[in-house]
Order: sequence, then C-alpha cells, then structure tokens
Amino acid sequence: MLYVITYDIVDNRTRTRFHKFLKEMGINAQKSVFECQLDNKEVGEIRRYCRKELDLNEDSVRIYHVCSRCYAKAIIQGQGISLPNLDWQII
Repeated sequence: MLYVITYDIVDNRTRTRFHKFLKEMGINAQKSVFECQLDNKEVGEIRRYCRKELDLNEDSVRIYHVCSRCYAKAIIQGQGISLPNLDWQII
C-alpha cells in the first residue's frame, strides 16, 4: 500500500535519525516528506519508532494511506521521481 509520511521534528539530531530511518522504507519526495510502499507490519514499525524515539509533545509525524486511484490523480510539478515510476525488481 502507498503511504505518504510527513514530519516536523524539533531536534536536529532526532530529525536526522528519523530521516535515515525512513530512507530505508521509501523515497524522499521532499525535505520532510516520504512516499513509501508499506505493509501493515512496516507501518507498525514506524509507529513504534515514533513512540520510542520522538518527543510526541513537540514533534509531529503524519502517515497518510493513499489509494492508487487518488495517487493517479496527483499533480506533481517540478523535479523528483514518484514512487510508482521506479524501475525495480525483487531477486
């Protein structure tokens, strides 16, 4: 399933660690925005990371599930690559 994850994290070190964590899961579409193909287990992993590693009184993480119909209607302008346009294969 396609997810868009956005974040606003106050502490620079914490933000850098979270960014590196998300880079393992998807495409960094913008500075604090990731597009990820995730299953329920991976979404749970991100939520656990947030509860354990972030200060949820100050930091914010939003996880949006995007259906394929909605994503197909997205208007993307400017540079970058979108997740469905990646060429990849599992070996």
